[in-house]
Amino acid sequence: MDFFESEVERTVAALRRGEVILYPTDTVWGIGCDATSEQSVEAVFEVKNRPQSKSLIVLLSDVEQVNCYVENVPRQAIDLMAHSDRPLSIIFEKSKNLARGISADGSVCIRVCGNSFCKAVIRRLGHPITSTSANVSGEPSAANFCDVSQTIKSRVGYIVDLCRNEITGSSPSRIIKMHGDGTYDVVRP
Repeated sequence: MDFFESEVERTVAALRRGEVILYPTDTVWGIGCDATSEQSVEAVFEVKNRPQSKSLIVLLSDVEQVNCYVENVPRQAIDLMAHSDRPLSIIFEKSKNLARGISADGSVCIRVCGNSFCKAVIRRLGHPITSTSANVSGEPSAANFCDVSQTIKSRVGYIVDLCRNEITGSSPSRIIKMHGDGTYDVVRP
């Protein structure tokens, strides 16, 4: 087994133990957990010192999974996710099969992740994972591992040992809010 596969296995084991992880995504470094575990979702809010009134993004490994976690997915949303030229997170009005606490109002923000590590972890875990930027709430996002504060590193249960020396320069995903009729509003360009 190569290092990449070993790291996927270690990460999945940490997620199955209910731990919060610090990991590279297709945008910025993130804090996450198994999106179906209420205790783990609560722990993410504690690690980040984030108000429970704010939502977490849920990462999926492929577009086909969207219907498993969202009620009434407009066809336009699938098309946008499948053809977006950059990371796109979509807020849907009603979630299903996810831990309470992901969102205060029952909606859910979903992104189909483009990062091969995240995709492998989600597939092996068999559940989506949460993602929120790796910073204490209110502080700047950490695009690179070296930007993640020691406070965050000391609060998570597992730190992924990949991409730590890479300078990605990535930015957060574009976010849109999808309406039931297939129209949408841009939340973050």
